[in-house]
Amino acid sequence: MKKLTLLGALALLATGISAQSPASPEQKEVEALFKVVQDQQIQIAENQAKIDAKLVMLGEALRVARIYSSRGGR
Repeated sequence: MKKLTLLGALALLATGISAQSPASPEQKEVEALFKVVQDQQIQIAENQAKIDAKLVMLGEALRVARIYSSRGGR
């Protein structure tokens, strides 16, 4: 959630900067860097979602394995 808030703040800052005055080369460079950071944040969020899904699947597999091992007879 913090990442989305940060992403939103960066987007607002980028639009605020571009709306104030004609874009100088430095402002264009800053906007390009903001875009790169936004893309990286999106990719990080997607990767985190994939990791979380895999952890859920692994946890479920471990739970099922424990159930079967406890029923297996010793």
